[in-house]
Amino acid sequence: MDQRLEIICNDALIALKKIPSESIDLIIADPPYNLSKNYGLSKDNLEFEEYLDFSRKWLSEAKRVLKKDGTIYVFMGMRYISYIYIILEQELHMYFNSWITWNYTQGIGKTRGFSPRHDDILMFTKNEKNFKFNLDDIRVPQKYYRKINNMRGSNPGNVWTFSHMHYCNKNRQIHPTQKPEGLYERMILTSSNKQDTVLDPFLGSGTCIRVCQQLNRNCIGIELNPEYVKIAQERLKEKFVGFDSIDERMKRCPYDLNNKEIRENYIKNHISWFFKNHEKEIAKFLKEVKEQYKE
Repeated sequence: MDQRLEIICNDALIALKKIPSESIDLIIADPPYNLSKNYGLSKDNLEFEEYLDFSRKWLSEAKRVLKKDGTIYVFMGMRYISYIYIILEQELHMYFNSWITWNYTQGIGKTRGFSPRHDDILMFTKNEKNFKFNLDDIRVPQKYYRKINNMRGSNPGNVWTFSHMHYCNKNRQIHPTQKPEGLYERMILTSSNKQDTVLDPFLGSGTCIRVCQQLNRNCIGIELNPEYVKIAQERLKEKFVGFDSIDERMKRCPYDLNNKEIRENYIKNHISWFFKNHEKEIAKFLKEVKEQYKE
């Protein structure tokens, strides 16, 4: 089956209205935070009520296009996230599932107040009980080997640590708020299946559609700025050598794997489970295994 990867250069509020109702399996949205960032063509310094009205309009359209078992993730800064929560739950009557904290290692430096080191992601579903959650696809390795543990790994929890997209990262684009691919990988694997359709109403530099390309999902991306559209299109042409970020826990080898037969079998599974899209991490992992178990 052919994969559909479509980038629409248009205003999100206009383009969303043209998408058929209940046609999208998953929405991942990283809208402007209204913090006066320079996105080229869009205005990121709206008045308070104006920004909430903008949010209300695109979220209403997002709910309309979601399938009955669909899920939406919304990135948002601390200033407006509580208002977005209220719109989703109280006004649009969607169902709250998780408040995810993305912890990153570097950010804005402050001398009067604490420097921010996280963004938040709201996860809401259209149906309270009927929605996709592929836990086995996003588990993280156990810290210790125990027979009673599920060695496929544990739930990653709602605090996710992924490195910020530093300017030294080879995959860094000119977009001011580019997110790491590992974040999108986890959300897409969790809340969609192969050949499902994912929508990103604020595509930016194209992270969502690039990850969908590698995970065999269809994707529709909406982006207002033609310059960012070109960047996203070029990213789709690049050779894939692994996503640009990974949860550091994926690289840990459990302690107490003292039985050689069990250890060898686990290591093969670990590589298959956790490094499918991160092949460049395999050598580092095997080096750690060698140091830990002296073989």
